[in-house]
This record gives sequence, C-alpha cells and structure tokens, in this order.
Amino acid sequence: MSTLILALAAGAVIGLALGALGGGGSVLAVPALIYLLGFSPASATTASLIIVTATSATALYAHARSGDVAWRTGALFAAAGIVPAFLAGAVAGSLPAALLTGAFAVVAAVAALRMLRPGVAAPPERVRPAKAVGAGAGLGAVTGFLGVGGGFLAVPALVGVLGLRMKRAVGTSLLVITVNSLAALTARTGAGGDLRWEVIAPFTGAAILGAWDGKRLAAKITGQTLQRIFALVLLGVAVLMLVDVLVR
Repeated sequence: MSTLILALAAGAVIGLALGALGGGGSVLAVPALIYLLGFSPASATTASLIIVTATSATALYAHARSGDVAWRTGALFAAAGIVPAFLAGAVAGSLPAALLTGAFAVVAAVAALRMLRPGVAAPPERVRPAKAVGAGAGLGAVTGFLGVGGGFLAVPALVGVLGLRMKRAVGTSLLVITVNSLAALTARTGAGGDLRWEVIAPFTGAAILGAWDGKRLAAKITGQTLQRIFALVLLGVAVLMLVDVLVR
C-alpha cells in the first residue's frame, strides 16, 4: 500500500477519534507515524503535534457551535499546561527513543484502564480552580514529553474531577489539546528531525475532514459508549507499543 494512501487512511481515523472522543487522536497518530509511515519516534512526536494542533482546532470549532465547550474550565486547564508543555517539549528531544515509546505506552494504558472502571455518579458540573490548574499542569507536561495532545487524559479528568458530562468534556478537552499542542510544538521548533511534509500534509488534511465526521458521529452515540470504545482502542495501542519496546 502506498505511503499516500496509508497517510490518508490513518489521518481519517485520527480525525474521527478527535472529533468524536475529544482525545485519542495524537495517541494514535504517534504509533501510526512510526509503524505505518516509518518516522523516527522524535520526528513522529513533532509531526503528531502539527497534525493534532490543526485537527483539534477544527474539531473545537465544530463542538463550540453546538454549545459543548465549557470555556472557563477549559481555559484553566489550558493556561496551567502551557509552561509545563513548553519546558517538557524542549527536554524531550534529548531523551532515548525507547524511553519515549515506553513512557507513552504506560501513560496510555493507565488512562485506558481508568476509563474502563465502572463509573460512579458524576458530581454537579462546576469549576474547581485548584484541581483544574493541577490537572492542567500535569497534562501540559505529558503533552510536551510525549508529543500528544493530552485529550486522552483530559477527558477522564474533566469527567471525574469536575463532573462534566461526557459530551461536554469531549468538546472542552479540544480547547486544552489545541493550546497544549501549540505550546509543545513551539518548544520543538527546529528540533523535529526529518519532517516529511509530503506525508504530514495529506495526513493532516484527512484528519481535519475526519474530525467533522467524528463530531456528527458523537451526536448519535451515548457518552458511556463513546468512553468505552475510546478506552479499548487506547488499551490495544498501549499493549502493542509495550510489546515492541520489550522485544527490541
């Protein structure tokens, strides 16, 4: 299968994930870029940030039109994550590839298992500034180190810590992803390795189109079903990446 077709197919799937789930796009983009398209881990994390920044901004616009974004909560998360994302992004380029891949897989697996646990009744929707800032700072650091938007962690945090409904958490997480990804990408400017734009451009275009379809899909599926699908996909990716690190 040609590189262009693989890039288009992977981009469409990642766009669907971001549009429907508010996360999962970058956590899937990195392994797709490494294992399907031959990017190095360092180049893949930087390329992922480019793709996810553009795609999440598009998906955010779509969700905002439906009123599914808690702007104040998202702004607290995003603002708290800017500096950690920038600092971690500057350090990540010097870390061994195996360490980045292994850390990525562990974080993804933990997030997936948390989302698969039986849910409890969510508290009333409200903003808790201290908790929002703490969670936002942690998400920013993850974004910078691993080249992920952080939505796969932001969604569980927005639901569990602040009690947002799943659909509203999905929309709000896209604001966090956009800001954190942009901050981490700024820190990596000039240190992204071999960025093959002939692959990144069609990948990004397909992801943007997929994000619109993902938003329409989310409107037809219950929040609990969305969460379970997301968690299972995320867990599968984490297992594959851990196996790859261990057998090297």
